[in-house]
Amino acid sequence: MAEQEAMEQQGGGPKSDPPKPEEGIPPWMATFADMVTLLLCFFVLLLSFTNQDVTNFRKLMGSIQEALGVQYEDSSALSTPYADTTFKERQSVKENRQIVELGVILKKAIRAKDLTHMAKVSSDKSGVMLRMSSPVLFDKGSVELTAEAKQALEVVIDSMKKTDFNLVIRGHTDGEAPESQHYGSNWALSAARAARCLRYILDHSDIQPTRMKAVGYGGSKPLLPSTSEENRHANRRVEFFYVPSGRSKW
Repeated sequence: MAEQEAMEQQGGGPKSDPPKPEEGIPPWMATFADMVTLLLCFFVLLLSFTNQDVTNFRKLMGSIQEALGVQYEDSSALSTPYADTTFKERQSVKENRQIVELGVILKKAIRAKDLTHMAKVSSDKSGVMLRMSSPVLFDKGSVELTAEAKQALEVVIDSMKKTDFNLVIRGHTDGEAPESQHYGSNWALSAARAARCLRYILDHSDIQPTRMKAVGYGGSKPLLPSTSEENRHANRRVEFFYVPSGRSKW
């Protein structure tokens, strides 16, 4: 006992046990690993921005996923043509703007020429419709244009020159038997009237024929039931339908 006390006096007191080492990696190593991982991601992103090759991009994405321990791969996301979708969205916005602008142009021209009694303008996402009354464009049973019809067609010509729209000219009748010696059916009469409007536009402008076509519907697409003279008058019409030039089918 005396020897122990002497030893404690010589050593300055009882000896304590050394501290136990901490478990896991040292704190500085965790910070260093995070920094290296972030630098790796940064340089991989720089490389992907300089090279837009889809195949290489997918390989890089796969490498990053493996490095980060991601085990799930969404194949649908990789196969989605992002650039093509963006282009279509921009094209749609552009077409909608052009449709609105053309509608405004036609309405102003109709008011300026005092044709509001015979022409109406409407539009939707598919295009712009300029609807004109056949009784004003043509005499009964005839395919010869009236003087007022020629004035109205000048509106169509001016609008086609100012835009790059394609044009479908649609002839319609009221479904009643046509009073004409030359056209024995509504189909023939409506098609002939649409073609006559098309011919006038071609003869009085330099618009490319490939931008226009004429069709006849007879009485198959009435606006109203042909049960009264007023309704039949509305059904006898010629429609000028403007389609954006980017459409493959029109």
